[in-house]
This record gives sequence, C-alpha cells and structure tokens, in this order.
Amino acid sequence: MRKALSDPRMIAASQSAGTYLTADERAHNGRLLRDAVPRASQAGWKASADRENPIDLLVRSNEGRIPTLIPIRFERMSASPFAFFRGSAILMAADLARTPTSGIRVQACGDAHLMNFGGFATPERNIIFDINDLDETLPAPFEWDLKRLAASVVIAAQYLQLPRSDEARVSRDLVREYRERMMDYASMRALDVWYDRIDLQKYSDRCGNPQIVEAARKRLAERIEAERRRTVPDHFYPKLVSLEGARPRIKDEPPLIYHPDASVAPGLESGYVDAIASYRETLPEHTRILFDRFHFLDMAIKVVGVGSVGTMCGLGLFMAADHDPLFLQVKEARASVLEPYAGKSLHANHGQRVIAGQRIMQAASDVFLGWTRGKNGRDFYVRQLRDMKMTAVIEDWDTAMLRQYARMCAHALARAHARSGDAAMIAGYMGSGRTMDDAISEFATEYSSQNQHDYRTFVGAIRDGSIEVLSDG
Repeated sequence: MRKALSDPRMIAASQSAGTYLTADERAHNGRLLRDAVPRASQAGWKASADRENPIDLLVRSNEGRIPTLIPIRFERMSASPFAFFRGSAILMAADLARTPTSGIRVQACGDAHLMNFGGFATPERNIIFDINDLDETLPAPFEWDLKRLAASVVIAAQYLQLPRSDEARVSRDLVREYRERMMDYASMRALDVWYDRIDLQKYSDRCGNPQIVEAARKRLAERIEAERRRTVPDHFYPKLVSLEGARPRIKDEPPLIYHPDASVAPGLESGYVDAIASYRETLPEHTRILFDRFHFLDMAIKVVGVGSVGTMCGLGLFMAADHDPLFLQVKEARASVLEPYAGKSLHANHGQRVIAGQRIMQAASDVFLGWTRGKNGRDFYVRQLRDMKMTAVIEDWDTAMLRQYARMCAHALARAHARSGDAAMIAGYMGSGRTMDDAISEFATEYSSQNQHDYRTFVGAIRDGSIEVLSDG
C-alpha cells in the first residue's frame, strides 16, 4: 500500500485532484481526518454572540422577489416551526458555515429537509424515490446536508407532537442509515453506484420493522396508482386551462396563478420567443425533436412551495394537438444560499447550476430539464409540471412511519452524495460505530431549539407589524 497522506489539507486536495488511490487507502485517509476534526466535534449547537439577526437575513433574501408575493411567503412560513424551517434555508446555511466540517465535499442539495424528497416517474415510467428539489444545490461539505436533514426530522417529530424520546431516536436512526448506506457505496463499483436507484415499487428496508415496511409499501402503491390516474391531459389540463374562443389559456386564480404584465415579464410582448429558443438549445438533440412537436400558447405566474414564493415561477402551456398538452414549470434560479460560504457556482447561469446538480444527484431526471435567461436578466430552469410527482403528507404519521420515511431520505441522500463525492472517504471518516450517529443527532436536537427560537422571533415580528403577511386562501 502506498504511504497514506497525513495532512488533512493534502487529503482534501487528493480528493479533488483525482489522485489514484484504492478504496482502502481513501477510507484510511477519511479516518485520518478525524485527527483534525473529531467526529464528536460535530455534536451540539450554540449560536455565537455575533450571529446575524434572523429577521434581517430573511428580509435580505426577499431582494429581487415579486413584492406582492412576499407576504404570502411569510404567511406560509408562519404556519408552524416546521413550515418556518422549510422556508428559511438561508438561516441554516449561515449557521452551518460556522460548524466543523471534515473537508470532504460533495454535490450538496443545499436544502435537504424531509419535504424535498419524494417519488417521481423516470423517463422509462418507473417510480423512484429521490431528492426532488435542488434549487440550492452547490458543491459543499457533506455534513451540511446531513445535519439539515437530521434537524428536519426532529422538527417534524415536534410538529407531529411525538414523544420527546422519539425525536433523538429517529434522527439517530437516520444518520445510521446514511452511514451504513455510504459504507455499502464505498465497496461498490463506480458504475454500480451511478446506476443505483430506489425503486418505490420494489422498496425494502433491511433494518425496518417488516409490518411498518409493508404498511408503507401499501400506502405507496395506493399513491402510485392514484398518480397514474392523474394524467396531464385528463386531470391537469381541464383543471388549469380554459378556452378563450378556440385558444386554450391558463386559468387565472389570483393570487396563486395569474398572468403578468410586461413590466414584470418583458418577454411577454414577443411571446417569450428568445427565452424559449435559448431553453431549446440546452436540450439534448433527441429531446429537441420531441419538444418541436409542441407549440407555445400561454404563460402565467404560479406560486409554488414555501421558500420559492415570490420568485418568478411560471407555468408554460404548450400543445402538440387538441388534448395533447405539455406543461412546463419555469422556475427562477437565484444564487444558492450556500454560495457565500461554499464558494460561487462554476456556472454562469444559475438555472444551469440547478440542472447540473440535478443530473449529478438524481438517479434519473426529467427529459425536459433545461435552462434559460429572461429579458429581465433573471436565470430560470425548466422541467415538466408534476410528472407523477409524489410528496409526503406527514400529518397523520406516527413515530414508526416517520422513522421509515426518514430512513428512505437518508438512503437517497447517501446515494446522491456517493455519485459526486468519495464514498470510501466519507465512510472512513464516519466509521462503523455510533460516534457520528450520536453527534449529528445531538446537533439536530439542539438546532431544533434554535429553529423554535427563530420562529418565535419571526412570529413576534409579524405581531408588531415589522413583517407583513397575507393569506393565499
């Protein structure tokens, strides 16, 4: 065996420089990183005295958003500490930047919470489970995603009012699943890692309770069957479109769906010809042949999610023939919340940044993924609207269901990180014992208290009029 590297900086450099090392050597180098950054140092959370005011950060994150939609964003965030956590990735990014990291970088999700995972259809029409929101993706330390995901599980458990003892148990189990899956990927061939996917219809959990796994599988089967019936032509088209004369037009349902004027969408006057042409050029040649069958008919702003509210998110209607629609979701891509701490993107267009990250991290991606830039200088990425997309509805979950879902998310995150990062080095650093499980779980539990504190500050700002909210109902 070649002499192992002892300097953590040299270890990190060898990772990025592509130096050939065996899996055992890379795992050994991962273990050496513990000397500089002990795994126990990943535990706990305490806000520093100079931590920036969370309200100031949230207000700053509104720069460039559509002003009339910002109160809707804040209203959605005010629903609960869990909703607040979903919409405040910018706060945790600033906090994570102050925590110890091993130096091992991956293509990070940037907003890895429970609700950003789910099921969707591959181009082959199989249903897989994966990360499904990568607006904040950027190369960054692997721990940042893992800590945010673990914290989201604790906060979800609190939202569901589960026993306090279960909060740490579920988050610890999540980290264990990530660690053990990463050990599996460390021993796999590179191509096998790349081809691996989580098939929802065949999913099994080697460590889960068989009854819970079976119950989860039954729920998934019902959801998959329901989604198969909700086809775009038969379900979404009549729901979203009306006829104005002979021309289909997206229905206005303000404030959540509405047609912008030229002051907000300067490409409106030309029918978005330049933006569509630019988007088309980002598609693979074989997809362009398919896309060219469709003709642009209408575009409207559609408010989506929690953290995305206020950004320029559009819904484009394209038709190949009567009853043959294609809905494309056009989402504004802004700088990742990780950028001030992890470094700028290598991509000049943030839409391209999102799509590149998506193709790296997801086992399979939408055939219509692409990007463009509007006349207003905003960057956008494009994908199909709801291609059998399934997100979790957690309101009636008990501890067992939350645990099962959290393990699936941890599996998906480990698979995504193993595609871009060094699985052997991550596995070597994390080890085979419970040290890392306990450390990240402790961080998640303590950070949930920080989230509660920030949420109370946020609600207080709403009550004293510092922040305006508006119901979207």
